[in-house]
Amino acid sequence: MALLPVVNLTLLLFISLQTTTLSIDPTVGFTPLPLDSSYFQIQTPYDLPQDQRYSFKNGVHKFWVYSTDKPFMSTSNTAPRSEIRILYDYTSGIWQFEGYGYVPSGSTGVCIMQVFGGSLSSTSLQLRVYNGALTSYRSPTLVQNIYDRWFRVNVIHDAGANTITVYIDGELKYQGADRGDATHYFKFGVYEQNDPSNYMESQWKGIKVFKK
Repeated sequence: MALLPVVNLTLLLFISLQTTTLSIDPTVGFTPLPLDSSYFQIQTPYDLPQDQRYSFKNGVHKFWVYSTDKPFMSTSNTAPRSEIRILYDYTSGIWQFEGYGYVPSGSTGVCIMQVFGGSLSSTSLQLRVYNGALTSYRSPTLVQNIYDRWFRVNVIHDAGANTITVYIDGELKYQGADRGDATHYFKFGVYEQNDPSNYMESQWKGIKVFKK
């Protein structure tokens, strides 16, 4: 009988430790919005057939570019990209992007998700990958190693309060100011940044948009 309190204490400690590592569902309290292919605008190098830089198979969007690729429009001077622009534009309210991302080993110097729009720059958030680390712009680092595994991404943008919150696998990884009032929308895929690899790829599935 004397061992019972010790066993109970150990069990309580185990439960407590398990509870502290549980992830949360950032979508609680949000309303899901309709989202199908009619809400997707695919942007790939203008001089290539779309299927040479984007595919959608078995529910997975695959995006890839090379550093020598052209921009998505002949009149653009931007870097190579293969992205989906989600056709929900907003200037107010609290919006959320959710998706499961995958980046193969070797892809670096690339943006894989954006909150487009800002008064200080063209975007308010860029999730980038540098040598396996997931970062907000060039820094800070949000997750040290995301290569070769699926990870859940939740980005919440409170346009009224000008704040952005990022959860990875249900864990809070970033919260900070956006880059000013503008017309905003979400993008995901690959978009070359500084110090890129020759080949850049990301895959995405389970894309959803929420609002409250």
